Amino acid sequence: MLNTKSFLAVDFGAGSLKVAEFEINEAGGLRLKSFSIKPLGLEGAQESSREATALKALREVLAETGTKARDINVCAPGFQVFSKFVKLPPVDAGKVTQIIQYEAQQNVPFPLAEVVWDYQILGSSTGGELEVLLVAIKSEVVEGLFRMAEEAKLRLQLCDVSPAALCNAFRYNYGDLPDCTMLLDIGAKTSNLLFFENGKVFSRSISLGANSITQDFAHEAKLKFEIAEQKKVAEGFVSLGGAYEEPESEHQAAIAKIARQFMTKLHIQVNQTKQFYRGQQGGSEPVRLFLSGGASIMPYTAQFFAEKLNVPVEYFNPFRNVQIDPAVNLEELARVAHSLGEVVGLGLRNLANCPVEMNLMPSSTLRWRTFNEKKPYFIFTLLSLVAVAGAVGFLFQKLAESKENEIKDLEPQVQKLKTKADQFDRTYKKLQATQKEAAQITSWMEKRYYWGDVLTELRRVLIRSEDDIKKKLSAQRAGVEAGIWIEQLTIGAVQTPATGRGVTPAPVMPVPSPGDSDVPGTEANPAATAKPAASTITLICRAVNLSSVDSAANTDIAYAVLKAFQEDPLFDPKTTQLRGDITPDDVTGTFTFGITVGLQNPLNL
Repeated sequence: MLNTKSFLAVDFGAGSLKVAEFEINEAGGLRLKSFSIKPLGLEGAQESSREATALKALREVLAETGTKARDINVCAPGFQVFSKFVKLPPVDAGKVTQIIQYEAQQNVPFPLAEVVWDYQILGSSTGGELEVLLVAIKSEVVEGLFRMAEEAKLRLQLCDVSPAALCNAFRYNYGDLPDCTMLLDIGAKTSNLLFFENGKVFSRSISLGANSITQDFAHEAKLKFEIAEQKKVAEGFVSLGGAYEEPESEHQAAIAKIARQFMTKLHIQVNQTKQFYRGQQGGSEPVRLFLSGGASIMPYTAQFFAEKLNVPVEYFNPFRNVQIDPAVNLEELARVAHSLGEVVGLGLRNLANCPVEMNLMPSSTLRWRTFNEKKPYFIFTLLSLVAVAGAVGFLFQKLAESKENEIKDLEPQVQKLKTKADQFDRTYKKLQATQKEAAQITSWMEKRYYWGDVLTELRRVLIRSEDDIKKKLSAQRAGVEAGIWIEQLTIGAVQTPATGRGVTPAPVMPVPSPGDSDVPGTEANPAATAKPAASTITLICRAVNLSSVDSAANTDIAYAVLKAFQEDPLFDPKTTQLRGDITPDDVTGTFTFGITVGLQNPLNL
């Protein structure tokens, strides 16, 4: 489903309300226009006060952002959603729905008449069994989301669930990753663990959330939940265990201890799920872990799981392949991007077909919404039929007369405009020719001094490298002196503009001025007289041997020069690299090394 209008994606989480406004860009991709996160506090996780708290937060966000978007995709919180992966035996396509309904009756912990449920066939195993994701949510929860949307004057388009939204966001941004990958989303009341491997996905919801850290700390420190949450966010970190000096703050020490206990419990659940995935689902050992969710940003969380799981850990970036509007504050987005995976997954539902597509809208709600949307059209159609029947004849007559009169009046004006358009075309062509000539002259003037700039910058780089080495080695020997100079300079990777083919290295040649018309051959074919261009310079450098000060000094000098060239804006860091070996010269007390310096702009010879 492709929609070019601006729309909202809202994640009604247990601990916070996340809202993002998206639109479809010119290339058919997703563009983020704005985002906002509102904490819901303890009331957000309580059934009695949740709807009123979330509605208040939603209205505040709409007022603050001033968005004009009215269509909304929502994601129900994980603690209100039941999800389960089931395997079905190979059956005829016509019986799949009947068998899935039977599985729903057996697995959903509520009567099916009281819930809205949906399923997605994710593929089949090697034995031919169908792998199905089954999700269900109470109808009253979805009706509450529908009420909040109507109260805020928004049109609810679809209701998704966290595992499906996270799956779509991850596959959109990291679909090219090989082997098995885990995504751990740590929420306020529940956490989601997803496995991605060769186009397959497996998900499990874990009944552990970061609100438990706040509640245990509030109970131990005898603080209100809101104050305890603020201290957790401002001072909290995950204790890494072992012998270490505890923080001076009692509150910080308590949070670190409680957070480690929580992460340990979560790690046990992750490990059990991993074993189930490998044993029952036929999966492979995960080779990496991505963290997401608001609680995952607590300091040392990544180090904790890296140590426990013995895999690389990094934070999930759901905006990796999403265009960001210039009006969005990138610094603020970077701080919370890891917690916006669900809203990106919701936004992708308007972009194209997604790997997992579910809509937990009750059929009664869909029918009522469809009727309300069509009711104004029914009334308008009836009135239009009555009006059209009496006015068609009169309109045709008046339109014909009006068009004839307009054509007569416009003919002189059209002729004048055509004459002016021809004049404009001629003038514009002259302007383009003049601009092209001016650009060529400007290019000649800039390239005339480019050789001097390159040679001057080579000298500056060596001086900076000498200063860096002196500072580094002065701690080992006071007054140490470093010397680096160029012993040989060769132009490499020369190309001719006419053919683009490389020729043998050549020495630096002076660049004739644009006005040097007396140079032989200037009247020949431009392709034959085109000057070759060099993209690299090969240097043989000699430096004072300082291995007596530090055994690694000579290597440090060579890499200091390499780093200085790579950081210089005049040179290309990708093609700048050391070449050959470091060769000491005991007779002169020096050593030589080679380096190939890439140029950001090729040099004309």
